[in-house]
Amino acid sequence: MPTFTEKALARAAGVTTAHAGDVLDITPDLTFSHDNSAAILRTFEQIGAPGIARPERVAITLDHAVPAPTTLHAQNHADIRLFAAKHQLRLFEVGRGICHQVLSEEGLVAPGEVVFGADSHTTHFGWLGAFGMGVGRTEVAALWATGSLWLRVPESMRITLTGTIPLGVTAKDIALAILGRYTVEGGQYRAVEFAGDALSQIPLDDRPVIPNMMSEFGAMSAYFPPDEAVLDYVRARTGRDFTPLYPDADAHYSEDLTLDVGTLEPLVALPHLPDNIAPLSQVAGTPIQQAFIGTCTGGRYADLKAAADVVRGHKLKARLIVIPASAQVLQQALESGVLADLINAGAALSTPGCGPCMGNHMGVPASGEITISTGSRNFKGRMGTPDAPVYLANAAVVAAAAVAGQIINPQEL
Repeated sequence: MPTFTEKALARAAGVTTAHAGDVLDITPDLTFSHDNSAAILRTFEQIGAPGIARPERVAITLDHAVPAPTTLHAQNHADIRLFAAKHQLRLFEVGRGICHQVLSEEGLVAPGEVVFGADSHTTHFGWLGAFGMGVGRTEVAALWATGSLWLRVPESMRITLTGTIPLGVTAKDIALAILGRYTVEGGQYRAVEFAGDALSQIPLDDRPVIPNMMSEFGAMSAYFPPDEAVLDYVRARTGRDFTPLYPDADAHYSEDLTLDVGTLEPLVALPHLPDNIAPLSQVAGTPIQQAFIGTCTGGRYADLKAAADVVRGHKLKARLIVIPASAQVLQQALESGVLADLINAGAALSTPGCGPCMGNHMGVPASGEITISTGSRNFKGRMGTPDAPVYLANAAVVAAAAVAGQIINPQEL
C-alpha cells in the first residue's frame, strides 16, 4: 500500500498510483528560488522559452545576502526585480525573511502538495505535510519554462518517534540525534516519513527543524503527518482548498527506524559535520567567541524567546548575533519584549534573512574564532572562514554559551 510520498507524487503527476522506482512528470504546486534566481534567469533566457509556464506557481524570495553586501549582490537583486516584474512573479523583498519561513507564513504551501525549491533545505515543508524537495538551478529554469519536471519516485523510510520529550530537549536535539545515530548519508535519495506519539509533543513553532535538517541526512524529502494544529495554521493563511495526504497503515517502507526521544539530552554537533554529535555535558567548557541565533532552523519566535529567557538579567561574555527568520518573527519579538531582553543583554540584531549561515555577511568569524550556532550546517568554511570552527545546538544552549563565553548547560544559569 502507498506511502505519503507515493500518494503525493502520483497526485502531482496526474496518475492514479505511483510506486518507488517509477519515473513521473511532476507538476509541482509551487516552485521557488531565492537570490540564486539571478543565475537561474540567465539559464532560462538561454533556453529561449517564450515565458513562464505557470507564473502563479512561482515565488522568489531575496534572503541569502540581504541587504546586499556587495555591488555584485545588489546587481543580482536588481536583475531579479526586473525579471519578476516582467513575468508577474511573486517576489518577497529584502527584509521579509528566509524563503522557507516566509512561504509557510504566506500560506503558499499546504498539506498534500508538492514543492520544488532551488534550495537544499526545501525538505523543510514536510512540517506542513507537504512533499518538499530541493532541485538544481537548471531544473528550476526548466520548471519555469515547462511547469513540470521528471522525477524518479524515491523509496521511503519511516522514523517513529516514541517516548516523552525531556525538559530542555528540542526539535534541534532530535534532529541531531538522528544524524548522530544514522550519519549524514542515512537517508540518501530516500523520502523520510515520520510517525509516533512524540510528534504531537513538539511545539508547532519547533516542528520545521526536523524535516529541514533531514537535508543533512541526505533525504530527498521529509514528512510529518499534519495534525489539527498544522491544519488550523494553514487554513488561517491560505484561501484555497487543499487535501491532506497520509500513508496507508500498511504502507511499505525500505527501512523502519525508531527513536525514543525520552532518552535524549541536549546535543551539540562538533566541527565539521552535523553528524559529529556529542552530549552537551561532554563539551561543556569549550570556549566560544561568537554565538549566532538565526537561520531556517533557529530563527523562529520560539528560538528568540528561548534565548531571551536565558540571557535576561545577564551581560554577555561573547558576541551574540540574532537574526529573525522573518519580518513577522521580528514583529512578534518586538511586541512581546523578547527583543528588548536580547538587546539589553548586548545582542546584535540584524535584518531578517540567512545572514552568516552561508558566510555572506553579518557575522562572518575571524580566523580561529569559534562560533556556536542554531544553524543546520557546520562544514569547514560554512560561515565564510575555513579555519573558524562551528558548533551547532539549540537556541537555549547557544544563548547560554554567549552569556558564559563557553559552552554550558542553560540550567546552570
